[in-house]
Amino acid sequence: MKRINLDLFELQAFVRLAEFKNFRGAAEAVGLSSSALSRLIARIEDKLDVRLFDRDTRNVELTPQGHRLLELGGRILAETETALDEFDVFLAARRGQLTLAGLPSVTAGLLPPIIARFAADRPDVDVRIFDALSDGVVAALLERRADLGFTAGAVAASDRLAFKPLFEEPFMAVAWAGGPLDEPRSYTWEELVSMPFIAMSPGTSVRALIDSAMAHEGLTLRPRFEVSHLATAGALVAEALGVTALPSLTLPVLGAKGLVVRPLERPTMFRRIGLAYLAGRTLSPSARTFRDLLLGTDFRRLLPKSGLGS
Repeated sequence: MKRINLDLFELQAFVRLAEFKNFRGAAEAVGLSSSALSRLIARIEDKLDVRLFDRDTRNVELTPQGHRLLELGGRILAETETALDEFDVFLAARRGQLTLAGLPSVTAGLLPPIIARFAADRPDVDVRIFDALSDGVVAALLERRADLGFTAGAVAASDRLAFKPLFEEPFMAVAWAGGPLDEPRSYTWEELVSMPFIAMSPGTSVRALIDSAMAHEGLTLRPRFEVSHLATAGALVAEALGVTALPSLTLPVLGAKGLVVRPLERPTMFRRIGLAYLAGRTLSPSARTFRDLLLGTDFRRLLPKSGLGS
């Protein structure tokens, strides 16, 4: 069976001629001269090997075959217009899906107000959030399971990823009320690691930064407990089982009440949080819009306030 091979412009020209029933009006509608439209219709009929119009010097009338093609052609053009309208909505980031991968401290402690602003302006974009440690965030991006990722710059370095720093957050010392950090002052790392210490597990961005700093300062960290989740660390501290050191953004995620938070010095440590995405790949309109929203955010207003009065 011979395959029908009409392009959309040819189909549109045919439909317009069927609607106007004269070459002059149809030609103006599709931006051709009358003679050019006449030649185009003749080529269409040759392609289909069928006569679509009965015409004389004054009248243009559809043949039965032309009537049938008009029914089908109208449906095709309508579907095309609908599809292009949907694509236009997609390009305007008004509909679609956005998948974010991030460290739990970022997805819980920082992103909610930003997502709320995005969702208010883009109510028909579905947002999925994937909580993971830094390695999991990087894997989600590389495997294209996430559009944008939020992780620590020390871990996110990759020649396949673009990384834009967003902010730096200080490490803080955390203990229970009535414990070894009750004196309202800054504490040194040497003081802190001499106490029973609750550390995040190896492989986390927090542990990697602490181990690096301790090695640089010639200090030894011997954790009494190692945990994978921030809430577990908070619960152990609340039970007076040890102290810990965490970036300020993680503090609201600890979940425990009545904890004492103090500044840390010698060295003063920061964790750099940044936005990561695949290098050299075009972001979807929704991802691009969310990225632009992030880059225009003053993160200093969103970070938790903590210090000597905590």
